[in-house]
Amino acid sequence: MVGILNFSFDETDNEYFHHEVKLVDLHTHKVFYDKLAFIYLEMPKFSKPEEELETMFDKWLFVLRNLSSLLERPRALQERVFNRLFEAAEIAKFSRKELSEYWESLKNFRDWYSVMKTQLKKGREEGRKAGLEKGRREMQWMNACKMKEDGMSIEMTARYSGLSEDELRELFL
Repeated sequence: MVGILNFSFDETDNEYFHHEVKLVDLHTHKVFYDKLAFIYLEMPKFSKPEEELETMFDKWLFVLRNLSSLLERPRALQERVFNRLFEAAEIAKFSRKELSEYWESLKNFRDWYSVMKTQLKKGREEGRKAGLEKGRREMQWMNACKMKEDGMSIEMTARYSGLSEDELRELFL
């Protein structure tokens, strides 16, 4: 469990803001279950300025602490991982009217995207079917040519190739 606190447990220690707490059996004084931990972040004690942010952990804490007061995206927070966060923050600032327009626009986009994706899928399927049919027809023509070379009659070639006698006569003229 992670608790992000907007208050401090201990006002006397301004350096230590990241607490990892584990349950301890009072009788044995051993950690009850090693995989269970409670993490508390005292956000008022996190005071690193943008210039001192080094790790992703620092950057996330900076964002959580300062997002409501940021006027623009800081240079230190240009990683892709922050894109959706800042997009969501922009949307959160919308008025009711802007939010309604945004959701309507998003719905229209998703509808059109779905239509286009469906049409693309249908087009691919039709293309695949047409390609298979073309390949099947080419195989029929190749087999018919081999049968003619082997001296088979038009009637027998039509019977075994799947082509009509008229198609074969046209092919062999």
